Amino acid sequence: MNTIFRAVRRWAAAVGGAMALLALQGCATPPKPYDYTAYKEAKPVSILVLPPVNGTPEVQATPSVMVQMVQPLAESGYYVMPVSLVDETFKSNGMHTPDDVQQIPPAKLREIFGADAGLYVKVTRYGSVYKVLNSETAVTLEAKLIDLRNDRLLWEGSATASSAEQQNSSQAGLIGLLVQAVVEQIIASTTDRSHPMAGLASQRLLAAGRPNGLLYGPRSPSYGKP
Repeated sequence: MNTIFRAVRRWAAAVGGAMALLALQGCATPPKPYDYTAYKEAKPVSILVLPPVNGTPEVQATPSVMVQMVQPLAESGYYVMPVSLVDETFKSNGMHTPDDVQQIPPAKLREIFGADAGLYVKVTRYGSVYKVLNSETAVTLEAKLIDLRNDRLLWEGSATASSAEQQNSSQAGLIGLLVQAVVEQIIASTTDRSHPMAGLASQRLLAAGRPNGLLYGPRSPSYGKP
């Protein structure tokens, strides 16, 4: 009887420990709220999107990302400097690379464009990775919003979008998976599947109202709301 009793106690303790572990995992600490003090004091109205620095081997990463950042910023309530005007202005002044552009002093950018804030972006991932049974196309962006009037950091964040989010587990068997992988690789190699992922990543990064994301701009009906 004592042996059975001890076995039951050990089993109960093990179950209790497992349940406690699951409870801790289910109650993971939420991300620390972002400090928007400087952001709210600055109250930027206009934003200059600088050409993103490309940290990947894909040459199309910079233009693909840059053209898709205007819409979420505008929809968030900000006036955004026209991309074509910004690009032409830099090139006409001998600034042909994003690295050169992002080294320009904020005060000078303010003088040229009159914008309140500059968005400094880096593309850390852009393109497709091929595996045995599938392929993944992903884009990862990092960004900082800088007050061009005083070089103060207002906000920073990052976002990722991946085709793996849309891939469902297949029940077609090994042969079916291999065929599917070959088809996906052919499509990825003949089309720019990263471009829509760049748009999704830009939306996640710059759409106001997301946790620890950008605040709404003065052109938004949600401006100033918590």
